[in-house]
Amino acid sequence: MRSKLSILFLVACCATAAMAEPLANAAKQWGQWRGPTANGVAGHGTPPVTWSEAENVRWKVEIPGHGLSTPIVWGDTVYLQTAISTDPAAMAARKKEAKARRKDRGRRGRGRSPSVPGESYQFVVLALDRHTGKTLWQKTVHEAVPHEGSHRDGSLAPASPITDGEHVYAFFGSRGLYCLTMTGDVVWEKKLGTMKTRNGFGEGSSPALFGKTLVINWDHEGDSFIVALDKETGAEIWHRSRDEITSWSTPLIISDGVKPVVIVSATKRVRAYDLATGDTIWDIGGLGVNCAPSPVVSSGLVYAMSGYHDPALLAIRYAGARGNLTGSDALAWSTTQGTSYVPSPLLYDGILYFLQKNAGILSCVDAKTGKPHYDQQRLDNLGGVYASPVGADGRIYIAGRNGTTYVLKHGASFEVLAVNKLKERFSASPSVVGSDIYLRGEKHLYRIGRE
Repeated sequence: MRSKLSILFLVACCATAAMAEPLANAAKQWGQWRGPTANGVAGHGTPPVTWSEAENVRWKVEIPGHGLSTPIVWGDTVYLQTAISTDPAAMAARKKEAKARRKDRGRRGRGRSPSVPGESYQFVVLALDRHTGKTLWQKTVHEAVPHEGSHRDGSLAPASPITDGEHVYAFFGSRGLYCLTMTGDVVWEKKLGTMKTRNGFGEGSSPALFGKTLVINWDHEGDSFIVALDKETGAEIWHRSRDEITSWSTPLIISDGVKPVVIVSATKRVRAYDLATGDTIWDIGGLGVNCAPSPVVSSGLVYAMSGYHDPALLAIRYAGARGNLTGSDALAWSTTQGTSYVPSPLLYDGILYFLQKNAGILSCVDAKTGKPHYDQQRLDNLGGVYASPVGADGRIYIAGRNGTTYVLKHGASFEVLAVNKLKERFSASPSVVGSDIYLRGEKHLYRIGRE
């Protein structure tokens, strides 16, 4: 009997170790939007503090087309998405015309898409060697003339891919969702419809993945919905209608202590869905329109944010929450000051960092109480910020649209460690793996690391 128990104990230990190994490996990768724990932190990252075009650039490669997706990194490979015009001259002429129209009408209507692209685009997944920047493969998964343009600072390939280390899932919104092998073969594809976005600003939400389930949020100016799919086949598990207008927030999947839950920020409500059934568990109002930041979670609180009209940040107690939470004590704290429009917040060791609107104005608060450590601290000469801040090795990295990246000391006191400048515009959020930070610009991808 003792011998059988010993064997069973050994089997259990081996099974636990087998489960722990891929989890530990995933923690050292950057396999999804916002990193291994979906809060912007690379717990094993040790990237440099300083760099320039002449210092700590391990490689710099031109990326065809245009995209705003965060590069994901798994093992020795970097994966990213892009949209490549089949008629670059037509694209350049359209951009020139749009610039002239914006100048003629001043600020009125600024940012809207003045025209729909007339040429076709190739929607492409790229894989690059992490160490050299060499293209390993380039897969066109779809080609089409877009039915809609995007914001003047936007892209037709805004979503970030996601991987479990076995497959890469690339979401191009109205152009479809694609499951690829790690070597670029398409396993399955699924079309979910055609999106019509508010003001023609374009699409933006990325997929979320938990276990065997992929989740896609589809909020637009039509029949909005959220859908769960089997990651192995693309088959629909459940589909739920949503009373929402366009949002760009990526779903967050967590455990509420009992079961996996999908949390989605949007204009009318923040909602939590049962991952297995799609049933709504709880919801709460309080955010504003054009909701883009993705929620983050820590220590029993989920943080949801909007920063356009009616800015808000909600800290929601989710354990055991059920039904309509608006006006209840499930709201631990909230603020309307200094919240982000596009960038998602960074949640690092009990401290929440977020930027005001799309500007280099940073707030740092205690995540449990909302009490400011420092409030709306200006970061000069960032040229605007769309990228979300990331944290690694006791530092905060904030990339601006003029090529400047601030490096700050993580903690309750504001301290600038470095201000780095590159010849590029950064709108995509950085990725950190090991001693490297990957910065995707409008034209190039940089690997920054100590020589």
